[in-house]
Amino acid sequence: MNQHTHDPREHIRGIHQILISDKKRIGFLFGAGSSFATGVKSVFVPAIDEMTRVIVGEIESHSPKFAAVVKEIRVETEGSDLAFTIESLLSTIEAKRAVIGAGTLNGLDSIGFGDLANLVKTNLVTLVSVHDQLPPEERAKLAHAQLASWVSKARRRLPSEIFITNYDYLFELKRVSAVAIGGLREEAITADSPIPFSIHKLWFELDDYERMTFKSDRTTPETLLAKGDSATLTSNHYPTAGLGSSPPFLNNKAKGMLGFLEGMRSRLLDQSYNFLFKPVGYSPSLSGLTPNDLPNLFSTWFGHDFPVSILDLSAIPSNIMQTISGCILKIIYDALYWGQNTLVGGKKQPLLIVLDEAHAYLKAGEESISSRTVQAIAKEGRKYGVGLLLVTQRPSELDETVLSQCGTMIALRMTNTRDKGHVSSAMQDELRGMTEVLSSLRTGEAIAIHLPKEATVPIPENMEPVASTNITAVGYDAENLTVYIQFLDGSAYAYKGVQENEFENLKTAP
Repeated sequence: MNQHTHDPREHIRGIHQILISDKKRIGFLFGAGSSFATGVKSVFVPAIDEMTRVIVGEIESHSPKFAAVVKEIRVETEGSDLAFTIESLLSTIEAKRAVIGAGTLNGLDSIGFGDLANLVKTNLVTLVSVHDQLPPEERAKLAHAQLASWVSKARRRLPSEIFITNYDYLFELKRVSAVAIGGLREEAITADSPIPFSIHKLWFELDDYERMTFKSDRTTPETLLAKGDSATLTSNHYPTAGLGSSPPFLNNKAKGMLGFLEGMRSRLLDQSYNFLFKPVGYSPSLSGLTPNDLPNLFSTWFGHDFPVSILDLSAIPSNIMQTISGCILKIIYDALYWGQNTLVGGKKQPLLIVLDEAHAYLKAGEESISSRTVQAIAKEGRKYGVGLLLVTQRPSELDETVLSQCGTMIALRMTNTRDKGHVSSAMQDELRGMTEVLSSLRTGEAIAIHLPKEATVPIPENMEPVASTNITAVGYDAENLTVYIQFLDGSAYAYKGVQENEFENLKTAP
């Protein structure tokens, strides 16, 4: 399994308790962005349009009769203003097979439709499954195979099932946007790729799928009574479903998401969320195109001559503060990581991220995106020129993992016992007694504590010997502005941010 910054043991214990309770059926669903979906980095699953093209081509080469049926289904589907995809094709085949009885449709009987459905499914499995591409001894190493082995060891009366999907609608929207933008390799796109897409279009398509009703054949959608609009978040209106076995019929494949979609719609229409869904200059069109993109956003944050950039999040609703702050931090950190050698990268322009009122979005015990990102910056940011400064009045509410990564603490007057205990737990044993004086500090007084982190310093090969009372050799890395000093006792230290003229002075120091 992939390594994550969070500790999964708590979630595993929860799953274990559910497994042994044996009170209900359990299903595990892994989506397109999950490492469980394939487990093999070299395998790419095609998007829906490409998958449809490939499978239809295989059907046409397999049987002229099947090819004629698929062509008729395409005409029927597109004539109803629906997209012809592998999903609509397979759904229509199965629906016709279910109602055909002893007769024929499109020149096929029930057995013929069954053979056609099996042919589609076989080709579908070939495209999305990685098993055929692996030797038998490697198949058991797949992430979902290992999970299945673990789940199967639970003694249960009710079944446990594992489902894996290798593509989803969000991925498809990003693929369409990428084609419109141009210059992006389609096989490199995932559901997490930073590609703009229209969330209004996403809502409209999902809402339409939930609301549509069907005619007597249960495959042809009813004629619209009123056409909706994705731009204004207005739903399509279909004839109301009939009672019992009378048409119109409901969509039996609907996911029961109307409640969720109504909540999503209210958020999209709420003006307090305009900063998120309608950012000026960055709102994508229905095709996914935007006037500006992330490079323009980065240039307003980093590419100017001012020493400080302030991002004011005070007006953000509190219920999404953690998510928004976490996304901003992740965007900044990822940009500086991948662009570390650029003019605004961490190596040439180090960045100190100051998080004021940090307890508001780094709460202890919450596995949020902000906590995970801050932990990553605290642990690894130094290597890429990204520093972190946390400012809070309630240290007891901060995540302990984040607090433990702080190398320097400045503590002002503090009277709360929990807060003092939290600060004390992050200190070295011999310094913990200092927290007793925190409650007696006056205004403006503080205790500053540096917690050194021991690490092995790689000594460069170009170290120069020096004649000094306690230093044996020095070295300099001009690219990273780092000076290396080796002392007589064998210890070595690296100091960053040192200019070359300072290094030259050091070589002649007594």
